[in-house]
Amino acid sequence: MTIHMDRPQPADAVADADSLNALLARQQTAHRGEMSPSLATRRDRLDRLEAMLVKHQDDFARAIDADFGRRDAIVTGLTETMTVRAALRHARSHLKAWMKPERVGVSWAFQPGRAYIHRQPLGVVGIIAPWNYPLQLLLSPLVGALAAGNRALLKPSEYTPLFGEALRNAVASVFREDEVAVVTGGPDVAAAFTALPFDHLIFTGSTSVGRRVAEAAGRNLTPVTLELGGKSPAIIDASADMKLTAKRLAWGKLLNTGQTCVAPDYVLTPRERLTETVEALKSAMLAQYPGFSDNPDYTSIIAPRHYERLKHLAAEAQAAGAEVIWLGEPDDAKRILPPALIVGATPDMTVMREEIFGPLLPIIPYDGVDDAITRVNASDRPLALYWFGEDARTRDHVLASTISGGVTVNDVILHLAQDGLPFGGVGASGYGHYHGEHGFRAMSKEKPVFVQSKLAAGGLLYPPYGALARRMLALLQRFA
Repeated sequence: MTIHMDRPQPADAVADADSLNALLARQQTAHRGEMSPSLATRRDRLDRLEAMLVKHQDDFARAIDADFGRRDAIVTGLTETMTVRAALRHARSHLKAWMKPERVGVSWAFQPGRAYIHRQPLGVVGIIAPWNYPLQLLLSPLVGALAAGNRALLKPSEYTPLFGEALRNAVASVFREDEVAVVTGGPDVAAAFTALPFDHLIFTGSTSVGRRVAEAAGRNLTPVTLELGGKSPAIIDASADMKLTAKRLAWGKLLNTGQTCVAPDYVLTPRERLTETVEALKSAMLAQYPGFSDNPDYTSIIAPRHYERLKHLAAEAQAAGAEVIWLGEPDDAKRILPPALIVGATPDMTVMREEIFGPLLPIIPYDGVDDAITRVNASDRPLALYWFGEDARTRDHVLASTISGGVTVNDVILHLAQDGLPFGGVGASGYGHYHGEHGFRAMSKEKPVFVQSKLAAGGLLYPPYGALARRMLALLQRFA
């Protein structure tokens, strides 16, 4: 797995393949010594994780702000710290019920035997997170891993080295190395990490890197949860309240300056409402972030190459005939890229072929709901889909006719914040789920168990076979 770095890693924080293998071996040995941690042990680990998060939340916010160049602590608090603490509360309150064996029905032919599903920890879980939400995308899956009784190794992005170092030290202060440990480093470390024979691997990042992660994990037959991205559409229906829709779209698109895997990537709007959509979005964006360059609420683009890539996407679209409406002036020194609305983008433009991951927003007119559905289905299945409107029949038609990782109706992103819902992609946007019970189950072995009774009649079918066995077989074939 090749990941380009724009910043060097601290020399003493970089792991090598030998130390990674030794670390994994320590966690595997510890797991074999305690294969089914008690409810009390799991709750204690969750409590320690929350205590660490509370104690170091300001340190984490400062480190993330420095790694980005500028990201307000409120953004980190709302999108990362609060999200992880909610996941912790949810897990603690439901953990006892999740751990109980699940009774399942038994066919009459096998009664009075009984059957149940026994959930047990898989062992050691590897978690790889990207730079855009470096805390949430490491610790949210860790909540599920610890709730399920696993041990875990965490690999933060090399684009957030200050945060990675802060997390490494904080984790080491509350967890033994054979419980949870953080591994930092660049592309070589990332490649060695994905090659480890984990019992489960969770990767959040781009589709292109996700393919390489899956390939590396496949050599060990390691099951993988891939949370990728893609072009998540927002469909505005003719029945939508445009002013409210624009406010919510602007918030979701510009949160973290569009550097969000479930950010609306492009907008589909009725052709007759195109001008209204453009004007409403301009107004909403300028109201939420006046004076982009000097506004501390507005986040920098993470690194120079990402900043230049976004400028190139806009320039290429404009050169190919699209109208690019900048809502401010780019600030190259601070890597502050103001929003740009792109009208007239065509499917062959790069801005419509690749995930944008920034504050550029193509607005595409459509003719009738089936035209919008066709446009969505012409691309890879997205991680998220958003629909705005009041027409329930049209809403249900869109939901039934498209496939996406998740959906929020009349808002954006918020399905991700519901711990009772699974989070995950489909197709090119990933596979597997986590959050809440879905994460607990994903990181558990759901072991089927059948318990035979002394009174079972199975012995009637043991050889040597005679007339009774034939009659019993006929009966079973008819009714079992």
